[in-house]
Amino acid sequence: MAKEGRTGEGQTGGRFEALAGTVRAAAERGPPPVHLWNPPDCGDIDLRIAADGTWFYQRSPIGRLALVKLFASVLRRDGDRYVLVTPVEKCGITVDDAPFLAVEMAREPAGEATAPVLRFRTNVDDWVTCDAEHALRFEPEAGTGGLKPYLHVRRGLWAKVVRPLYYDLVELGEEREVDGHRMFGVASGDAFFPMTPADTLKDHAAKDSPP
Repeated sequence: MAKEGRTGEGQTGGRFEALAGTVRAAAERGPPPVHLWNPPDCGDIDLRIAADGTWFYQRSPIGRLALVKLFASVLRRDGDRYVLVTPVEKCGITVDDAPFLAVEMAREPAGEATAPVLRFRTNVDDWVTCDAEHALRFEPEAGTGGLKPYLHVRRGLWAKVVRPLYYDLVELGEEREVDGHRMFGVASGDAFFPMTPADTLKDHAAKDSPP
């Protein structure tokens, strides 16, 4: 069996190279319908997405964005497992936090009856319009008592919103009544995404404020 090489300057080998070739062939036929594919499970591959969005193969970063975007296009979540899926095989990978980052935000003008719409660009250059199907959620951040924001990208795959954009979201925040509770959150179009109870806002503001 051929030895799998490190990525370094894009050098790959063995199983990784074969997988890249299969993914590339599938992508040439259009956006991969990974939710429809049910190929044999080939176990796990030594590929990891770090919390900062960097993709690693055998502990070496994948330096080519085009290759990262290619793999991202066939990423799927099966229960608690992240897998890369092609028409002929699927293999598990490790994701430290969320598979994507939301790195840019645009705010489109409000309609006649709705708030401005928020759109986010991910680190693999996908634009996602924030709405009921592509929700924002805010999770407690271990060790700080602050919040970590996430954006739903597609079918159980989320993007962690980078810290500068989180501060922008806080600036856009407002208070609304949600299920009988006064909540602080952010609106996008006709959807509202609660961050925290309004009466705890000062505590979170202190913990989440930039140094």
